[in-house]
Amino acid sequence: MTLVHLPGVRRRSRPVQVGGVMIGGDAPISVQSMTNTDTRDVAATVAQIQALAAAGADLVRIACPDQESAQAVGQIRAQVGVPLIADIHFDYRLAMIALQQGIDGLRINPGNIGSDQRVAEVVRAARERRVPIRIGVNAGSLEKDLLARYGEPCAEAMVDSALHHIRILEGLDYPEIKVSLKASQVGMTVAAYRLLARQVEYPLHLGVTEAGGLIAGTVKSAIGLGLLLVEGIGDTLRVSLSADPVEEVRVGFEILKALGLRN
Repeated sequence: MTLVHLPGVRRRSRPVQVGGVMIGGDAPISVQSMTNTDTRDVAATVAQIQALAAAGADLVRIACPDQESAQAVGQIRAQVGVPLIADIHFDYRLAMIALQQGIDGLRINPGNIGSDQRVAEVVRAARERRVPIRIGVNAGSLEKDLLARYGEPCAEAMVDSALHHIRILEGLDYPEIKVSLKASQVGMTVAAYRLLARQVEYPLHLGVTEAGGLIAGTVKSAIGLGLLLVEGIGDTLRVSLSADPVEEVRVGFEILKALGLRN
């Protein structure tokens, strides 16, 4: 009979600092959420971030799909206390703007933002502020060469994608890294995290993407995240629900409380 780790016996990970919150190492497992407001609407975004912080969110991610939303980071940052993470896709200039505006963390895939020079520029700016970068791998948006090699999204392809992006940052001598490996299928998500957890010491951000509404999303997240947390895998988490983001925070804490990992 194979015994799993008791809850709280954590996989060893290299800690990173996101604003005032430590992730990894011996730090408590943190709970995140993401705003669903238009980031350009500063007042609405600030109000939602404050509601998330009041519900207990340790960190909040905001979408920065264009220059106007990235420019809004500074105004938002000035009005909230919780650490903020900018969600960046493809355009390295948005990462540069968010960093200039005082963002605490980036969610970005280095291999998807252009040339090596552009990646180096982002890393240089992040290093000056010691802003961590989360490599966010999603089964639904894997690189074409990986899909050609594996035939379809799978845990192994997700891990290969993550390792590719990790090597880019390691090549620039930037170890301030977190990694997520999200799929809508619980089994694929769990398998991917288990594979990567044996190969790197970077903190892992847990989540099941497109989990669903309040009930379905809670069930899928509780099963997937619970399996990993019991095995000592995971340093921060987000429960993705098509519901009020405040519910994501509540469910996240309930999962941790059920395992005796937060109170």
